[in-house]
Order: sequence, then structure tokens, then C-alpha cells
Amino acid sequence: MKDARVLGVDACRAGWIGVVPPAASGGGSRGGGAARAYFAPRIADLVARADADGEVAVVAVDMPIGLPDGRPDFHAGGPGGPEGRGRRRADVLARAELGPRWRSVFMTPARAAIEADDYATAVAVNRRLTGEGVSRQAFGLKEKLLEVERWVREAGRRVVEIHPELSFARLAGAPLPHPKTTWAGAERRRDLLAAAGVVLAGDLGPAGAAAGVDDVLDAGAAAWTALRVASGEARPLPDPP
Repeated sequence: MKDARVLGVDACRAGWIGVVPPAASGGGSRGGGAARAYFAPRIADLVARADADGEVAVVAVDMPIGLPDGRPDFHAGGPGGPEGRGRRRADVLARAELGPRWRSVFMTPARAAIEADDYATAVAVNRRLTGEGVSRQAFGLKEKLLEVERWVREAGRRVVEIHPELSFARLAGAPLPHPKTTWAGAERRRDLLAAAGVVLAGDLGPAGAAAGVDDVLDAGAAAWTALRVASGEARPLPDPP
């Protein structure tokens, strides 16, 4: 699937943004021009809009896929805490690989915590099941987490979870020193993506108006990872998944 059409997806305040890199040329390298961006309130609608311009073979989404149940496990320790009960190994390994930027990866809460009616209850439930609380960021993604979980069962194509900062670290060869909320951080990430064939330029239409700069960059990172999944070059965490 080296020349496959792929979609990178990130959540934004108004819904979802997607980025599709330009098509591959006959020689297998990505053609010139800017990536195409899409926006929709729901992820199923986003993928449908991308499909309307050519079927997407791989979707890479910046959202945990698969909620832990909170049963004890034996995942390796690392930055951000010791061995935990019910931690997803993917989260633990991503934090370890990101080194000084480990805080950009939140630990995915247990299912019962995400399904709680309010934040205070979620913290109590997760602490009982895993021994640790829940970040407000993680609980704030409740609806989108559950939306992705429902959608992926009927996606009809390969769907992978990605973490943008890990993608950027692999593009650069090391974790980036500046966050994407800074000018230097945003420009560095845009340059890295452009060099890899994911050019984010222009106003991007409705997607550019609906999504923040960091959302667009993260969707671009997801698109780059989707290309690597399609070509068989991606290295998952854990490996094998």
C-alpha cells in the first residue's frame, strides 16, 4: 500500500480535522503541492468527506483506541511514575521515548472512569482501579474517546492510534525542545512535515477556520504516520502491538 491515500486525524474544539498528503507520483514519491485538509463535527463524517475525493486506505488518529479495564498489570516504569496497575503499555512506552516531553502523553483512564458522569467520580473510580487519578484533559476527551471507539468498529479500513509528539520526535531524530504552542515550536514542526511531503500551506479552507494551529500540526503528524503505516515503515509501541 505504498501509494495509498491516507488520512491523519486530530480532535479540535469544534469537532475533527483531517489531513490528506498529496498523491504519490509514478515513482512512488509524494507529488508536489500542499496537503488537503478536511473538517467535520463527527469523525465518521470527516472520513466520509475525505473518501469523497478518493477512498482512504489508512486512518491515523490522535486518540486512544482501546480503554484499559483497570486490572493489575506489570508494565515497565518510566518518566511520569513507577509501574502502574491498568496502565496501557503504549502510553508508558511513549512517555519513556519522549524523555523531557513525557508530559504530552496522558495515561488513558480506565473505562469505568471515562464512563463516569462527572470528573470527581472519574478520579475516584480510576484511583480505586489503577491507584492514580485522571487528568482533566483526559476526562475532557470523554465524548471523543467514546465516539472513536464506536466508529472504529465499523470503519472498514485500517485505523491506527498515534501520538503526534512521538511522530515529530521520530521525524526530527529526537524530542523537540519547544512546544507547538510557541512560534519556534510550530515552525519547526511545519518544516519537518513539509520535508516529509506533508505541506501545510494556505488557509486550508473550513478546516483552517475551525481548528487551531496545534490541531492542524497534529493532524499533519498523524498523516505522516499513516503514510509510514501504509508503506510498512512504521514502528509501533509496543512492537508488536
